Amino acid sequence: MLLGLLMTGGAYAALSPAQASSEASDQSTVEQGRQLFLVGCASCHGKNGEGVSTQNGTIYGPPLAGVGAAAVDFQVGTGRMPMARPGQQAPVKDVTYSPAEIEALAAYVASLGPGPAVPQQSAYDPSTIPEDELNDSIVRGGQFFRTNCTACHNFAGSGGALPQGKYAPSLNGVTPKHIYEALITGPQQMPVFSDGVLKPDEKRDIIAYLKSFDETPNYGGASLGNYGPVAEGAFAWLVGIGACVGFAVWIASHSVRSKKGTKA
Repeated sequence: MLLGLLMTGGAYAALSPAQASSEASDQSTVEQGRQLFLVGCASCHGKNGEGVSTQNGTIYGPPLAGVGAAAVDFQVGTGRMPMARPGQQAPVKDVTYSPAEIEALAAYVASLGPGPAVPQQSAYDPSTIPEDELNDSIVRGGQFFRTNCTACHNFAGSGGALPQGKYAPSLNGVTPKHIYEALITGPQQMPVFSDGVLKPDEKRDIIAYLKSFDETPNYGGASLGNYGPVAEGAFAWLVGIGACVGFAVWIASHSVRSKKGTKA
């Protein structure tokens, strides 16, 4: 019994300082995030992340309790937040904060209520998929993407228009981490794809499918932005048929001049 007490006390003495230091470090990060939040975010989201409503009842800045660190990492890490001005949708722009400041902001918002955490690299990075399984993963990801995402983001992830002045952004060039965070947080009008809807491996398969576009050539020639039949039809009418009409007008005018010359 004496030996057990000595071992327990020694283990506690060895581990307790490191744990206290870790908690102090976390609290320091949260406090740093709060100071950044009060300066750059509180005017829209409230001093405690409770949200701000306008006089007519619309939401000026939504409450942030429960959105999680992943939502902050996505919104601030892509430059969508802080917004330059209120609008229908927050566009992508230059990132305002440094990675350390984004981490502090995410830690503070996470302290307001439980929510999705920033994912680990193994959850979203297609390079972690074994080479012999990558092709199968891309095929599965394509099936999931066409079933759940093409209605808004287009078959090639090029984005598209939505009602009320909103739009689904292009997914070309978006990092795997931010795609995964968008899936688990549902930014703006996008639905949340929880693990009950899409398993973590299925989310990674979708990312692998999207990243495969970076290395796939356009076998059909000019892609026209991969916007589908609307852009292709407009090109056919304006350039293809327009050229034919112009050529027909030129032939007709040339034949009239020839006849006039013969009569003279």
